[in-house]
Amino acid sequence: MPIPCRRCCVKNAVLKRPKTGDALCKECFFWAFETEIHYTITKAELFNKGDSVAIAASGGKDSTVLAHVMKTLNQQYNYGLNLMLLSIDEGITGYRDDSLETVKQNRDDYEMPLKILSYKDLYGWTMDEIVAQIGRKNNCTFCGVFRRQALDRGAALLGVKCIATGHNADDIAETVLMNVLRGDIARLKRCTAITTGSEGTIPRVKPLKYTYEKEIVMYAHYKKLVYFSTECVFAPNAYRGHARALLKDMEKVRPSCIMDIIYSGETMSVKEQVTLPTQGICTRCKFVSSQEVCKACVLLEGLNKGLPRLGIGKSSKAKRMLEEYNSKQVNGTDLLADAVNDLNDVDLDKSNKIDSKKKECCGNIDTTCNKNKSNCCGGTGKCNNQHSSAVHENGGNQKLNSLLEQYELDESSNIQDTLHPESNGANASDNSDGEYSKEEEDDTCSSSCGKMGSLQIGF
Repeated sequence: MPIPCRRCCVKNAVLKRPKTGDALCKECFFWAFETEIHYTITKAELFNKGDSVAIAASGGKDSTVLAHVMKTLNQQYNYGLNLMLLSIDEGITGYRDDSLETVKQNRDDYEMPLKILSYKDLYGWTMDEIVAQIGRKNNCTFCGVFRRQALDRGAALLGVKCIATGHNADDIAETVLMNVLRGDIARLKRCTAITTGSEGTIPRVKPLKYTYEKEIVMYAHYKKLVYFSTECVFAPNAYRGHARALLKDMEKVRPSCIMDIIYSGETMSVKEQVTLPTQGICTRCKFVSSQEVCKACVLLEGLNKGLPRLGIGKSSKAKRMLEEYNSKQVNGTDLLADAVNDLNDVDLDKSNKIDSKKKECCGNIDTTCNKNKSNCCGGTGKCNNQHSSAVHENGGNQKLNSLLEQYELDESSNIQDTLHPESNGANASDNSDGEYSKEEEDDTCSSSCGKMGSLQIGF
């Protein structure tokens, strides 16, 4: 038997709201969904008339619904906002490259300008390259820290007043659980704030703070919005996944637990004798940081110096690793330079002889040797493109190998880069001229991955 809509009592209900349990028709659901977001925006005074607002767009359901609703409310209630899309390309093959196509579709559908910034341009690294160095564990730490800084840089380039993110009620409840489980009091106090950002930085606002993830999916489904729903290929290893699974299990028993957890996070207080980190300025990039050097600079320095785990764990561990690295460079550089110069002088004639012998034997490096097979190219009798002159010159040089082992250098390392580290490319963090806000929530990804979770949608 059809159930009439509880609000209009005219049309038949097509869904049951997960948040309130009300049976509504499509039109009444759209009205309730958009009105609640409008109430959140006006009560918190998130925007001022005439503001330029950047919507953090990932192509997922949250950012797509946020862009659609913001455009609708801006026209319906005359907010007077100048809306634009800001997207970050982390460089994740098979995920972000596809989702950016959805973002470009949103740009055309909602008639908003789009700005895309990439990790490669900002930091010189893609997430694929970072994961190749760090592995699949702790990679979300790099992505989360770099993405937050990239959003700040993009907002500064666009000259906007604030950044609107697609964090929904489920995301915030998950973050509260994570910070409780980790005992992270500093983040626990600010993770439920609807507006985040310190003085002098571009604030971030969360219009979807009290909106359930299931209702966002329903809204996108009935509105036939185009969004990207594939999960990030690195997300299954994120710590957030455990908090998400716990929250979904609790939601089955008590649907209101999401709002209850958010309320608990908002009302938690810290004892006066508990010392919390104080905000300061990073000595390198000049962004806001609770440490002398911000997390982004530490992570980037570790990647550039071949110490990918430098920023993982306690700051004291990072300082110890840097001290050991710098000590090794200072103590070993002069000795290594002298040894390499001496090696070059001794082996100069030998290298020339090898080159001439190689030419006499092979003639063409791509041809098969017919002469002196026992003495040419390791006795194989073949030379190919993979055999560079470097292999002929020092491939079997025991003196060079011992030097590499003594100074703990890999055979593929560039000796000149070791002797002159300052010429090894500019550090992106040292040349940054924008501002970097503090870590707002956690070191793992959330709504930007487009993951729907185990959605139990009731109709």
